[in-house]
Amino acid sequence: MKAVEITQYGAPEVLQACQRPMPACAPGEVLIRVHAAGVNRPDVLQRLGHYPVPPGASDLPGLEIAGEIVDGDLDGSGWRVGDRVCALVQGGGYAEYCAAPAAQCLPLPAGLDMVQAASLPETYFTVWSNVFDRAGLSGAETLLVQGGSSGIGVAAIQIATALGHRVFATAGSDEKCRACEALGAERGINYRNEDFVEVVKAATGGRGVDVILDMVAGDYLPREINCLADDGRLALIALLGGARAEVDLGQVLRRRLHISGSTLRPRPVAFKAAIASQLRQRVWPLLEAGKIKPVIYRSFPLEQAAQAHALMESSEHVGKIILTVS
Repeated sequence: MKAVEITQYGAPEVLQACQRPMPACAPGEVLIRVHAAGVNRPDVLQRLGHYPVPPGASDLPGLEIAGEIVDGDLDGSGWRVGDRVCALVQGGGYAEYCAAPAAQCLPLPAGLDMVQAASLPETYFTVWSNVFDRAGLSGAETLLVQGGSSGIGVAAIQIATALGHRVFATAGSDEKCRACEALGAERGINYRNEDFVEVVKAATGGRGVDVILDMVAGDYLPREINCLADDGRLALIALLGGARAEVDLGQVLRRRLHISGSTLRPRPVAFKAAIASQLRQRVWPLLEAGKIKPVIYRSFPLEQAAQAHALMESSEHVGKIILTVS
């Protein structure tokens, strides 16, 4: 099969087309003929040598795919050859074929095409796991999304808004802020010239937000603590702003704050299967009803993965970047 591999750690140009053997399915896995694959920040980090491949996973980048099941361990899986699915995988998505745990597959939502469906798994699994499972956003609680115009951001804004929550989002330009608002955010906050703490406090009567989804960390962390309401929860999913911060632990104690961090890729299949079940029950109906819509910024042929990564690193995009496999 044709694929794109990381020939060495470095700039986007290290991504090169290659020929690889067809992947073999382990028990509980299905083989998917890939039509489209999502491009995500972890792919970039892996290319740079900053995101180790879990033991046993493919060294090919690509954590989410959409395609057609062609083979695999189908008995008792609920899937059949020919089913159109999207799937979360540990790697191997930048290829014509990819093996995926059957429990991490979801049906293509009615009305969506392969490119749209490929934009869902990595971002939706991440958002659900961190915002709703770990941070427990519920009832009439409020959410702040850092990096609202990213793939993770547009998913978090839409899901939380569709489930009835007030959402605020930061982004790096006025244009991106308006895009966040068009997706449902009550207020897009331009982090280059606005203080998100002041804006959020003003909009919430000084209370702050109940949950923050943070992919920045670094010097954002002490400001986020000031931005949280009492009993607030901070879900940390990336370290784009750095891995170190100085935190007022007195506030954490006095106001009963909760800070959690997580990475999804190394978690076991059973953990991801539980998220898949929740998404199918709670979020897939919203997609099929048109209350949530995939946001695709641009797609590239698989062979142009280097250009896709360059675009990802430019941060010009709003939403998802997708590779298509002919």
